[in-house]
Amino acid sequence: DKTEECFVRLSNEIAKTVNEGVEVLYMHTAGGRVRFGTNSTKFELTVEIDGFWIMSHMTIAGQAGFMLLEETPSGETKYVRMLAPTSTQQTGFTISVDLQGGEMRNYILWFPLYNGGRIKKITIGLDENATVSKGREYRDVLPILYYGSSITQGGCASRPDNCYQALISTWNNVDFINMGFSGSAKGEDSMVDYLASIDCSLFVCDYDHNAPSIEHLKNTHYRLYERYREVHPTTPILIISAPDQDELHVKRMKIVRETYRKAKSTGDKNVYFLNGQTLFGKTDVLNCTVDHTHPNDLGFYRMAKKIYKKMIEIDKKFE
Repeated sequence: DKTEECFVRLSNEIAKTVNEGVEVLYMHTAGGRVRFGTNSTKFELTVEIDGFWIMSHMTIAGQAGFMLLEETPSGETKYVRMLAPTSTQQTGFTISVDLQGGEMRNYILWFPLYNGGRIKKITIGLDENATVSKGREYRDVLPILYYGSSITQGGCASRPDNCYQALISTWNNVDFINMGFSGSAKGEDSMVDYLASIDCSLFVCDYDHNAPSIEHLKNTHYRLYERYREVHPTTPILIISAPDQDELHVKRMKIVRETYRKAKSTGDKNVYFLNGQTLFGKTDVLNCTVDHTHPNDLGFYRMAKKIYKKMIEIDKKFE
């Protein structure tokens, strides 16, 4: 964004119409990534930032770090380097990495899930005579669009490629757009209108967690569905409730499920539902979160597996 001079997920003009949280969080780079190919033997990343949060329940690597992976021709990924600041590097950092080089190899650089301040500039350095290409391409499928809470944004994955959307994208090589806003996904009309402006192959709506009350959820959840459906009458919609295991979220789940049932009763054949309380499985559920709410890497992996399976049931093209 040339006005804010930082990387953003949507424009400031739209963000400020939603709520104060989104007006900050739109500058968080959840879902951001760069794909490229090179035969360079060196990779250097220089990042200019405007501070970042120190959160008690999420690693600095997950909230403010970059992740560099090699993407092999078979579709597998290889670890190259985590590129994260220390707690005192609040204005930026530079990290150099040795690459295998020699022949053209494809890489993906994942941006931080949070960061608190702003990522003002990144500079990638390679060997002086290195060849650079655009890297591996996504499949010819429109991006998958996600909307939801801090869990959707990626809290609290230990690194940016371990949030559930990144895992699914790694498995099926389909692009995605992360519209998760920590504490700030409340189903406002202006946000829904923005989501509806994005062409996508699947809209994954796990709006639930940030509705401030059951009454608010009742008043906004089906409205969100209707407003989106007016613009996209046939785009598949996957509705997911929050993964929390307590009784309050059973009540919330029923409201979310009612949107699905009501939509089906109107003849909508492209709407689907996934009970969030099943996402962590049946065993060792306690080990799937860091604070009984936000998933750790195990939790995100189990979420990704369940959601990915549901996507394939919706359409084989997501496999």
